[in-house]
Amino acid sequence: MSLFGAIDTAISGLTSQSAAFGNISENVANSQTTGFKRVNTNFTDYLTTSTQTVNEPGSVVATPSYVNNVQGAITQTSNPLGMAIAGQGFFAVSQATGQVNSAPTFNPQQFYTRAGNFTMNANGYLVNGTGQYLNGWSVNPATGVANQNALAPIQVSQSTYNPVATTNVTLSANLPATPATGTATAASPLSSQITVYDALGTAHSVTLNWTQNAANNWTVKVAVPDSTTGTTDAGSANVQFGTVSGNPVPQGTIGQVSVSTTDPGTVSTTGYAAGQPATLQFTTNFGSGNQTIQVNVGNYGGTTGVTQYAGSAYSLLGLTQNGVPPGSFSGVTAQANGNVVVNYNNGQTRTIAQIPIVTFNAPNALQNQNGQSFTATQNSGTPLAEAAGTNGAGNLVIGSIEGSNVDIATEFSALIVAQQAYSSNAKVVSTASQMLQSTLQMVA
Repeated sequence: MSLFGAIDTAISGLTSQSAAFGNISENVANSQTTGFKRVNTNFTDYLTTSTQTVNEPGSVVATPSYVNNVQGAITQTSNPLGMAIAGQGFFAVSQATGQVNSAPTFNPQQFYTRAGNFTMNANGYLVNGTGQYLNGWSVNPATGVANQNALAPIQVSQSTYNPVATTNVTLSANLPATPATGTATAASPLSSQITVYDALGTAHSVTLNWTQNAANNWTVKVAVPDSTTGTTDAGSANVQFGTVSGNPVPQGTIGQVSVSTTDPGTVSTTGYAAGQPATLQFTTNFGSGNQTIQVNVGNYGGTTGVTQYAGSAYSLLGLTQNGVPPGSFSGVTAQANGNVVVNYNNGQTRTIAQIPIVTFNAPNALQNQNGQSFTATQNSGTPLAEAAGTNGAGNLVIGSIEGSNVDIATEFSALIVAQQAYSSNAKVVSTASQMLQSTLQMVA
């Protein structure tokens, strides 16, 4: 029985070392594969009979030991959509199964990967080098909030950015308390010019002309050269500073904004309310219908917006508006927080999705699939999708990719050991066979 047991045991050794050799071969072959996770080999001894007086040869079985939780080297790439995860977690991806009406259909099974060499395909989807579609949370364009209840393949629309008509202008400036001679007269007011946009995205100029009537008392006239209403004068408002306004505000800050009695035009204002915005509104028409624009000049009693402090020169600190001209798609980028941002040539951006990081309690228990991807198992635990860098999820490294976690030197050492072990088992089989042959010859 010992000779037959020796042969059986040695053959199991050959089989096990062959399996180990296969794992080593796969590791070496994928040493340059993006996001690949190596497979080690565990050997398990199975007994037949083992007592204090008898030990019969058993067998050995090789089982794979997956190393999915060890990170590969992260290297930079020129691809702006290349992403690597520094720490724990995986990208959620989908695998296409075909097309219906020119739109891809997907396997309902959720897949996970560390292969972050994503690019945008012809249909605007973000796919990695193995053709897997990156999943993310959709972002509400109005609120900018991600819907964290559903994952779906991210598709980038290359449509134009629709124009936005200007509705708000914000002015920040300091009017001189003592203007230089001749600079604050009706003939030469202090001017602020800003570009605004109509409903079609066409640019127009609006000028705010400031004239000092008396100490702490100014008139601002709104001039609209492109107006189609028949007049370029949209009206005027009086702006008073400090206690001259009759309201309890610090000197140099706005105390009252009121419509001019001599040139009201289309101007309306908000009355005094402590700490509240001081605004004036005017209505004009650039050929696309009436357009009301609100000018924010700060808060009543506040030091932001328009003030009147010492000096003899007008100091413009900031002048912004919320209108947007039309824009064409110019590219898409990913951010470290996982946001996928579409860029337009008008300087605008739009966040369309957020990429989560999916973590598992036991990532080494994930089931290997094609293309460096994995699927969840009962032993891996429930997948948890988290924003990058939160609740144990790794951080996103943009413009980089993660390489294989295979170490060639280690694999070559294991290869030598496997080769020697295989040869030794083969020698045992050969020797046991010779001994069995000798025994049979003795019987004959």
